Amino acid sequence: MSAERDLSPLAPGVVRALNDKLYEKRKVAALEIEKLVREFVAQAKTSQIKHVIQILSQEFALSLHPHSRKGGLIGLAACSIALGKDSGLYLKELIEPVLTCFNDADSRLRYYACEALYNIVKVARGSVLPHFDVLFDGLSRLAADPDPNVKSGSELLDRLLKDIVTESNQFDLVGFIPLLRERIYSNNQYARQFIISWILVLESVPDINLLDYLPEILDGLFQILGDNNKEIRKMCEMALGEFLKEIKKNPSSVKFAEMANILVIHCQATDDLIQLTAMCWMREFIQLAGRVMLPYSSGILTAVLPCLSYDDRKKNIKQVANVCNQSLMKLVIPEDDEMDEARQSTTLLAEPTSEEFVSKPEATSSGEPLHRGRRELDITALNQPLSFPCSCERIQVTLNLDGIVQVLDCHLHDTSIGMMTRIAVLKWLYHLYIKTPRKMFRHTDSLLPNLLRTLSDESDEVILKDLEVLAEIASSPAGQTEGHGASDSSDAQPNLVELQVPDRAGQLSSSGMKGLECSPSTPTMNSYFHKFMINLLKHFSSEQKLLETRGAFIIR
Repeated sequence: MSAERDLSPLAPGVVRALNDKLYEKRKVAALEIEKLVREFVAQAKTSQIKHVIQILSQEFALSLHPHSRKGGLIGLAACSIALGKDSGLYLKELIEPVLTCFNDADSRLRYYACEALYNIVKVARGSVLPHFDVLFDGLSRLAADPDPNVKSGSELLDRLLKDIVTESNQFDLVGFIPLLRERIYSNNQYARQFIISWILVLESVPDINLLDYLPEILDGLFQILGDNNKEIRKMCEMALGEFLKEIKKNPSSVKFAEMANILVIHCQATDDLIQLTAMCWMREFIQLAGRVMLPYSSGILTAVLPCLSYDDRKKNIKQVANVCNQSLMKLVIPEDDEMDEARQSTTLLAEPTSEEFVSKPEATSSGEPLHRGRRELDITALNQPLSFPCSCERIQVTLNLDGIVQVLDCHLHDTSIGMMTRIAVLKWLYHLYIKTPRKMFRHTDSLLPNLLRTLSDESDEVILKDLEVLAEIASSPAGQTEGHGASDSSDAQPNLVELQVPDRAGQLSSSGMKGLECSPSTPTMNSYFHKFMINLLKHFSSEQKLLETRGAFIIR
């Protein structure tokens, strides 16, 4: 840019000095600009002030010449200092060209941009908050700058901005969240450190309720928890810990349902710290939210059940998973077995009167949340989403038994899972047959093959639990009437199931079978008892080794 151009009210000597390669000369020019602007402020010459800022922005800070850009930056900072408390009236014009220089290829220029913006923000203080989003965006990029001097300068500006936010009650959290949600997925360790530091600061401000927006950033926090840098992991662990404390203090205002599937995903993480932390959160969610978590039971079980067979190397995860499993099981109640769909649901107040949420029967809720499944099981179709309302609303909770049974059956079929997981699956099946027998008998025909196959398990404890389930199926009154209604006619009962009778059993006459079903010696046995016995005999017949090694144990 030619120094001979008329850029009044800037004097030609000031213009030349701003373009000089020497910092000292540019600094002298900046002092002259500060003096000039102070005079304009005293004389209330607003148009002249705007004109000076425009010249410094367009002709210098956005110039193609690097020295001119440096001169423009120091000149804009001088304007802000001269304006003092009035700088808030010109912040947009002052900030935008400086932020543009954050992207400059010259690291010295990026450093001078940091310095200039620091001076602008220091003078304006709380007046910069309406421009917080663009400032944060620029800072988040400089936090990952490869130049140590630029990074150091950005840290000074960052601390200043944090001080301003913590002392103000005008911070726009709603406008900031989308930017935070976007930046939280950065893979750069410095950008991650920057993000976590801001979350910790916002959490510490009493007037800022970040908990309301936790569902939008929780997934990103768990991803940062897996960072290779120990310091970042520690910071993230601290942030998550603070959130969990707040959740325990104010459970009625927590959006449990919106975060359930996020936890399901991270409870299956390969990173031990992520998995343990997510499992601890899941434990608290189940205990605090109660039946609000029921629609997500299939996903929770998919994540929890494999952990029950962990060895001592993952003892902590196993212990927390066991608590999750037991707590979830307790949420299933006899009212969940109501045949009338209008009575399936449970309504509970979102603001409890005690530590746990209280449930009452009411209406049905449906939908489909998204989260990852395990193996080839499509969990996305199993769970149903649920939005957590404000404190005065009621919500509806429905037990998705089909999804739960599908998960249990999948795990029972998987021969690679550990013994404790198989036992837990069988305990779940037994519990469901006790609490929701009528609904469970809809699944009995599909479950029986795996239950019979489990009799060949190498563990006696697994076989005992398996026999408990089979005994409940064989003796439950629900197995007698499911799908047919009550009937006094014994002729209708053999048609309840299609028996796979071996050839030898074909010698039994229909009258003999009828007499067996009506025998006074087995008054509580339903038609599944006969199906089980016949298939057990067939199983022994096809597996001679099972008969020899376990036959007496099973029959006894």
